[in-house]
Amino acid sequence: AVSAPPPAPARRDLEAHLGTYWLSRVGIVALIIGIAYLITYRFGELGMLARVVAGYVLSAGLAAFGLWLSRRLELFGRIVFGGGLALAYFVTYALHFLPSVRVIESQMLALVLLALVVVGIVVIAHRMHSETVAGIALFLGLHTGMLSEITTFTLMSTTLLAAGALFFLVKNRWVIVPLSSLVAVYSTHVVWALRDDGVAPGAPAQERLLLSLGFLVLYFVLFSVALLTHPRELSVRACLAFALLNWVGLALLGGYEVGRYREDDLFTFFVVLALAQGGCAAVARKRQAPGTLFHAYLALTAITFALAMPARHEDSRLVIAWAVTGLATGLAGRSADSPVLRWVAGAILYASLAAWPLIRSASTGLLAVPLLCFVLVERASVVPLPGRARLEARRGDSLFQAAFAAGAGLALVGLVGGWMPDGLVTLGWVVAAFGLFALGFAVRERWYRLAALAVLGLALLRLLVVDLAGLPADQRILTFILLGVMLLVISYTYTRLRGRQG
Repeated sequence: AVSAPPPAPARRDLEAHLGTYWLSRVGIVALIIGIAYLITYRFGELGMLARVVAGYVLSAGLAAFGLWLSRRLELFGRIVFGGGLALAYFVTYALHFLPSVRVIESQMLALVLLALVVVGIVVIAHRMHSETVAGIALFLGLHTGMLSEITTFTLMSTTLLAAGALFFLVKNRWVIVPLSSLVAVYSTHVVWALRDDGVAPGAPAQERLLLSLGFLVLYFVLFSVALLTHPRELSVRACLAFALLNWVGLALLGGYEVGRYREDDLFTFFVVLALAQGGCAAVARKRQAPGTLFHAYLALTAITFALAMPARHEDSRLVIAWAVTGLATGLAGRSADSPVLRWVAGAILYASLAAWPLIRSASTGLLAVPLLCFVLVERASVVPLPGRARLEARRGDSLFQAAFAAGAGLALVGLVGGWMPDGLVTLGWVVAAFGLFALGFAVRERWYRLAALAVLGLALLRLLVVDLAGLPADQRILTFILLGVMLLVISYTYTRLRGRQG
């Protein structure tokens, strides 16, 4: 008998997914925000004891209702239960922070109570093995704190919540909860930092900067340590998301704060951040993290060093600084066998090339620096290191060499073109193409010769469109004669090489 084919998998019902998954979460968020506003604007009318009792009765009642619901509808009930835990956090937060509801005057006592609530949320969610409870409780705790004025106390409380979320990353390998906490923590800091009176109002600029940087460094260390504790047990996407978002948060906010209060220290800030990224790369390698994470940390190290250069150098020095940074990055990428790092080197070298036209009265000879760096990095990618075997060709190597040969070609065209007299621009392009041909034949690399052909094609097009009608007779004669001689020399070289191969 012929067996029946297996049933086709049921198609996902969009309407049911929206109704069961999203509406429950949006609904609990709206409910908790509404109760938070109720506590903020109406609980001040109650007596001191009544505020405390009413707040915790509301949270306990909502949590109990969620547990009751979870007996029949487990997921829905846990969402409501998580809302009750979040409400308990907000009530504890409000008892010190909200002036209209304040019962606790001591900030230290309030922080201890908040820490106990966070520990309670973590323990309960961990014992229930429920990412839903943890996510709802911590997410709502983070966002209800942003409903009121954001101060230093708010940052302390959000740091406690972030630490609780990171417990689940380290212990349970849950990603969504700590990742949303990372975004929420840095977002809260953005709102706090952008206010003129948000950072220690009335304090000297030095103290305000140190306070803001202190929080930012604390966030960075917390999330970095959590990520690098068990990196092999996380997905590559999760590792990259944590590393990149953590770097973006510290680089943007830290750079903004240092530039705002101590612009002279901006270079030092980025250098220290680059060294921190390098340290993370070393730890990732030691912890046997996914190779993608290791290379990402290396790339962020190089990018951060490049970001530091405009804070210390300008004009010609900036072009040289970026070129040297690109060279060092490319050589480091070759040594570490990191394709990502080599592409970052290319981006930095192209940045140095793009900065040259923006410099007033820039020396044409300055382009020799990025030209040399492009060639050195490209050659280092194919020449075996002493004591090491030649690397096997990989997908993308040809594209990498083509990009660097094109960069060298652009630099050489600008270099030779700047040295040529007015009216002989086309001849300068031809000379640059001749130089690229010579380089390509010398190192036996076809990409330089292809770049030369591209430059030569542009030179011929310019010759026909512009120079035939606009050049004086003497310059026209010189251009055509030298062009013909160079083309014949190049063709002769190709013919000799083909004859030897034949």
